[in-house]
Amino acid sequence: MLRKPETLFVLGYMLLPLLALLSAIVGLTMILGGNKIAGAIVLVIVTQVFAFGAVFALRRRKSALLAEPDAD
Repeated sequence: MLRKPETLFVLGYMLLPLLALLSAIVGLTMILGGNKIAGAIVLVIVTQVFAFGAVFALRRRKSALLAEPDAD
């Protein structure tokens, strides 16, 4: 399932960047709300995991597209 370019497109361009944005908003809200340590953890670790996951999905999609034989 994670080898299909369509699935990797959805993960790399839509789902994981959206989750990174939402976790960044949650982290900043936690920091501004007074929970600085947990907010920094969410902001630094969780957001970066989603961002690097998106980059990984896009690289995997590129290699999957290059490996496909042309249907023409």
